Amino acid sequence: MTLEIKTASVEPIRQTFANIGRRFGNKPATRYQEATYDVQAEANFHYRPLWQPEKELNDKSRTAIEMADWYGFRDPRQFYYGAYVQQRARMQEGAENNYAFFEKRALAANLDDGLKAVLTRFLLPLRHVEQAANLNHMYGADYGYGTAITQAQLFAGMDRLGMAQYLSRIGLLLDDNSGDALTRAKEHWMSDPAWQGVRALCEETLVTRDWFELFVAQALVLDTLVNELCYRRLDAWLVANGGRDIGLLTEFMQDCHKDLTRWSDSVFKIAVGESEHNRRQLQQWVQVWRGKAADALTPLALDMPGEGVLDAALVELDKRIAKAGLNQ
Repeated sequence: MTLEIKTASVEPIRQTFANIGRRFGNKPATRYQEATYDVQAEANFHYRPLWQPEKELNDKSRTAIEMADWYGFRDPRQFYYGAYVQQRARMQEGAENNYAFFEKRALAANLDDGLKAVLTRFLLPLRHVEQAANLNHMYGADYGYGTAITQAQLFAGMDRLGMAQYLSRIGLLLDDNSGDALTRAKEHWMSDPAWQGVRALCEETLVTRDWFELFVAQALVLDTLVNELCYRRLDAWLVANGGRDIGLLTEFMQDCHKDLTRWSDSVFKIAVGESEHNRRQLQQWVQVWRGKAADALTPLALDMPGEGVLDAALVELDKRIAKAGLNQ
């Protein structure tokens, strides 16, 4: 007796969902495509927002920027929820190892009172800046149009919340978990003249109505300048003055900023390339917010260790502006 086993293959009629097939053809789709394209509802809403009855729930007119296809803002990182969580989990694991090493070796004891005072005044108040950034990105996630950009805004908002929490942990490491450093840092944020321009600017962003203008103010202008001043330039000063160990604690923030810059630069390039109208509008916003941010950060930069730190930060900002095709 012989037993013959035959195999048969069944060809699927469709390789992907219909909405993905209309965009990319009838071929297997990536997870990013399936989780991103045409996910947002565009019709058959049951009601208009009670707080804004002239708009639909998802409304293109909430920004002056115009796009033929709002799903053109493809994320170069290909982040959908699963990919984002996995990538950030790896980053967090590295950060947790750094914080555990810092605490286990009692490296805070190597910092003199002068260095701790510098950190308390110029680094720890950034947790309030990051909280404002969290709210700003969440606003973009709420009022933006098209899942391609709104989900990336949501991920960016969670990144900023994580950075605020890590900055709070730095304060607790500096004072042996007493909370005194965070209390002093909040006092600087609330009453130190050097911080009041930044505080006022953050408050202004919180009431900016156009979500894409807010994205320009936050992700292009403010993030570039604050990252250069309070992370890179301050970090270089700390390395030269006995505080190199703090770099272990701020590595997560710097890596996040690098990742967010990669994404936001792609958004600005796509918007600029869409039309001359977009280019002029973005150029106008950049000019306004660059001036506001420079004025707001001047008192802080003058008090920070090092010379010419704001000028160097503005040079980096102008490089990003030029990279996006928004030369002034």
